[in-house]
Amino acid sequence: MKSDNKKIEQKTTNPKQAKVESENQEYAELVVVKPVGYPFDFNMMDEDIEIKNTRLFEEYARDQWSGLVVRENSHLFDQKIIPDYGFEVVIAKPNNSMISENTKIKIITDDIKNTFENKIKTDIHLNDIVGQKNAKSKVKVITKYLEDPERFGPWAPKNILFYGLPGTGKTMLVKALANELEVPLYLIKATSLIGEHVGDASSKIHDLFKRASENAPSIIFIDEIDAIALHRSFQSLRGDVSEIVNALLTEMDGITENKSVITIGATNNAGSLDYAVRSRFEEEIEFKLPDDNERLEIIENNLKTMPLEYDLDLEKIVRLTKGLSGRDLKEKILKTALHNAISNDSETITMANIDYALKSSKIKNLDVKGMFE
Repeated sequence: MKSDNKKIEQKTTNPKQAKVESENQEYAELVVVKPVGYPFDFNMMDEDIEIKNTRLFEEYARDQWSGLVVRENSHLFDQKIIPDYGFEVVIAKPNNSMISENTKIKIITDDIKNTFENKIKTDIHLNDIVGQKNAKSKVKVITKYLEDPERFGPWAPKNILFYGLPGTGKTMLVKALANELEVPLYLIKATSLIGEHVGDASSKIHDLFKRASENAPSIIFIDEIDAIALHRSFQSLRGDVSEIVNALLTEMDGITENKSVITIGATNNAGSLDYAVRSRFEEEIEFKLPDDNERLEIIENNLKTMPLEYDLDLEKIVRLTKGLSGRDLKEKILKTALHNAISNDSETITMANIDYALKSSKIKNLDVKGMFE
């Protein structure tokens, strides 16, 4: 927990952290802290500390903080480092409770912190997204709100659900939205919020929303949200589902005010979501597969950046790729065809390469059989 140049001193008492003895004091189930540094500069001190073993830290912290009453947004001090190193209490469950030998103490480490500082910046614009007219129309309310939050007052949009088949543009749309509004985008894979120990997930969720609030206006995008907010019929598959769902509900309900923070969840299967979580989304926006005209436009846009020449029947490709998403068109058809042409030392992409891509992708289409007739 300390570097070699830190002086250690054993202390027996500390007036800042007097232990409380009370029969009526409620004991803490979970305390989540984050390192915030020393109270003043000291030229022999490193500002940051390195936690190499979170389980060992938990025992270390519990040993010296047992008997202390903790409140969220207050501070605890490590009494064994000179000067006392400070930790902010991010979560105290329940609040205003006493640390005991059974309290779980978790620390927000740099890897978690870096995850939530992942503010995405891209060059994608709404005009780059082909189709999805309904989705683009509905997100206008987010645009209007983030441009002038005060105007909406209690009518502000808070929680939006994007749902639809994979590759239909859910992530692309939120990137474009954040880019055009020039606001921070916290793009998180839901699985990255799952921790190794009980309490990890809820602390990650609360810290994510806190960081977004500190940098508001901002957008939180939780991709594959069903991975952490499963329907109750699936909860037996993972023991920490209730903890995660409760943490999400707390943030989505605005118990901790997250002013000018929009939460967007994305899922391929809205029906698998926990009902309590799904009910918090005031708007559900469906993303649909592209129609013939949209697939043609997607193909034409992608061909503009092709590194090889091409001799293709675009209308036939559109017909053969019915039911494919925009991502499938690019990744499974055009990219595979390109790689097949290169591997065969060809300088031109032909329909034979497209045929190879269709078969490699195991796309079933009655037209494939007679594509060269």
